[in-house]
Amino acid sequence: MGFKKYFFTSESVGEGHPDKVCDQISDAVLDKILKDDKNPEHARVACETYVTMGLLIVGGEITTNTYVDIQGLGRKVIEEIGYIHPKYGFDFHTCAIVNTINRQSSDIAQGVNRGGAGDQGIMFGYACNETPELMPLPITLAHKLVKRIADVRRSKILKYLGPDCKSQVTVGYENGKPKRMDSVVIACQHTEDILDASGRNITTKARREMIKVIADPVLKGLADKDTKYFVNQTGKFIVGGPQSDTGMTGRKIVVDTYGGTIAHGGGAFSGKDPTKVDRSAAYICRYIAKNMVASGLADKFMVQLSYVIGYADPLSIYIDTYGTGKLADDKLVKLIRQNFALTPKEIIDSLDLLKPVYQKTACYGHFGRDGFTWEKTDKAALLKKQASRM
Repeated sequence: MGFKKYFFTSESVGEGHPDKVCDQISDAVLDKILKDDKNPEHARVACETYVTMGLLIVGGEITTNTYVDIQGLGRKVIEEIGYIHPKYGFDFHTCAIVNTINRQSSDIAQGVNRGGAGDQGIMFGYACNETPELMPLPITLAHKLVKRIADVRRSKILKYLGPDCKSQVTVGYENGKPKRMDSVVIACQHTEDILDASGRNITTKARREMIKVIADPVLKGLADKDTKYFVNQTGKFIVGGPQSDTGMTGRKIVVDTYGGTIAHGGGAFSGKDPTKVDRSAAYICRYIAKNMVASGLADKFMVQLSYVIGYADPLSIYIDTYGTGKLADDKLVKLIRQNFALTPKEIIDSLDLLKPVYQKTACYGHFGRDGFTWEKTDKAALLKKQASRM
């Protein structure tokens, strides 16, 4: 039987992408409330942000006992991202900021305050042994590329780079295993310094420079002589960020998760406190999947949970090991029920989700990075031991 060959592609976007600007501001508001509210467990945050040329609107429903300076916080995040000069088309000094926040509906609150889920919905988690992070290779590399662009920009190695950027990676697979890097896409906002004489394209020198400085360190050992590179393929990318496109919180849910490798439940993460199972249950799903793979019980593991508003326990648990499971599915589900707390309150407590860590999640993916409780593999040894007795 021959190898099955196919290509798979994932993309990522950088801090200065309009949608990611919004995600970071929404999560900065959440972090500020969790940090300053004396009773953060009672705070309810559903913060939505919209950005366009010269304008930022922050809205949503928030219940808290503390005050958030939306104007000051919004400008601070925009400055940190790098929109610090009119040449980038958006400037933290001069953009208008509008606050349209209201309180959470009492109809929702009466169910959530009893410990129930903050909404109905389905949430997915995934892990695989393609990378040390136990994440799919294409999305891992796509994130690393845009993170590298930001590092190069901030360190002024390439002084012409602006805050907006995107990446895309296509990996060739054989029999389910990544074999080679087929193509790499990089789009970097830049100043006019690197335009050629026509004024319509960046110079060949600049393209080569971006590949050498940005792509090569990330793709070392993975790219080969046949790997195709597409750098600022339209020719130039001077107009970027909110000047070129509107942004909204929660529009990059596939970038935030697994790059399209598995299904997504549909709910966004950023700006939502952990009573919203869109966020917290997705985190516990990743925690479950990662520990299952780390334990050696599967090479690939997907778990789905479902919830209904106002009710604590999940309505269902579904798993898929894609034929790599070392135990029958019903036994793996039993292990999940034995070892992972799945009501919203239990998830919040077990993953310590009332700490202000959320702005850090809002770019470069919520999964596959150190520093988050849902990325720990502290249950792997116990799962392996219990499985050996089944």
